[in-house]
Amino acid sequence: MGESEIAMHESQIKTISLTCALALLVACGSDEPPAPELSFEESLQQQLIQAQPGDIIEIPAGRHELTRSLSLNVSGVTIRGAGIDDSILSFKNQIQGAEGLLVNADDFIIADLALEDTVGDALKINESNNVVVRNVRTEWTGGALTSNGAYGIYPVQSSNILIEGAVAIGASDAGIYVGQSNQIIVRNSRAESNVAGIEIENSTFADVYDNVAVNNTGGILVFDLPGLPVQGGRNTRVFNNEISNNNTDNFAPEGNIVGTVPAGTGLMVLANDSIEVFGNIFTDNNTASIMILSYHITGRPMEDENYDPFPEEINIHNNEFVGGGTVPDSEPLIALQAATGQRIPDIVWDGTMTPGRQANEILCMRQNGESSFVNLDAVNGFAAPSFDSAAHDCELPRLAEISLSAGAE
Repeated sequence: MGESEIAMHESQIKTISLTCALALLVACGSDEPPAPELSFEESLQQQLIQAQPGDIIEIPAGRHELTRSLSLNVSGVTIRGAGIDDSILSFKNQIQGAEGLLVNADDFIIADLALEDTVGDALKINESNNVVVRNVRTEWTGGALTSNGAYGIYPVQSSNILIEGAVAIGASDAGIYVGQSNQIIVRNSRAESNVAGIEIENSTFADVYDNVAVNNTGGILVFDLPGLPVQGGRNTRVFNNEISNNNTDNFAPEGNIVGTVPAGTGLMVLANDSIEVFGNIFTDNNTASIMILSYHITGRPMEDENYDPFPEEINIHNNEFVGGGTVPDSEPLIALQAATGQRIPDIVWDGTMTPGRQANEILCMRQNGESSFVNLDAVNGFAAPSFDSAAHDCELPRLAEISLSAGAE
């Protein structure tokens, strides 16, 4: 072999050796296989965990199956889908967590999506300021079942809350519930086939208007209850709503306070003050269109000495009543119907009040068409119900419109 051939042979050996070395280096650098592509659930969890103020998290169209609760605790985040019936987060196979989505964050917006079949509450928003829930649907798709989650849309201990264009179906407590909160608007929403359609509880300064509450056990509830960190519910306006056919049998779990609501209740005010009810249409609610009650009628104990169990300053005017009161689901009202042979009046007051107060300080009613009324005389064991409404032909001051702070509307 000549010198030139030897040199060429050595060069080929070096080239082959270098190629092999490079191949070995590449092999060494790929000991770990490429990271697998994240599932939708993993990707969404990661986005929520890594979110920064100002982020918009998009939920694409489609039905997305989730097995674990989601949570967000970063302020200034928007979660947005492609539509209330297009972007669906389904928790039908949920194996972990108590909610669908739990939020503890200010300046939060959620819009244009649905949460279905959660084990517990669908959308819980806790201790948050400036909250917008717009065009969001929560639903349990199996019908009215006690095993359904308690609350659909559920802001609690929060402020400056706007809920609009929402749909809530099938909650075993309340479809749209705002509790222990202040500065609230619930509008242009639909609550259907829940135990309570829309509930404002232990809250202050709320406007509930232009909603439809249909086929619930109770259409709209305004409650103030003992034993909660925030008490003294007051200043709620309920107006321009359609409240009809709320005759679904009560399917709340045993022991829940909402489990005492009679099927066929249009609007119930329990132990709340300064409530204005006007411009609503009540249609075919089988127990009664409106009930004004003290907490005493529940028969439950009250251990909080600071709790006020009596409703006061309830102003009912300019409403329309169609049908209803024909099949009451309440022992005192069943007895009343048996005694009179007539349907239950449109407006029912249990007749209890703070000692020393006058009837016209508790309840005023004006311009409600041909509406009927009964004072049940509950304080005397329902002994002498009265249908005389003359003491309630009075006016109370109109409540102010709710105005939310910047960023909430």
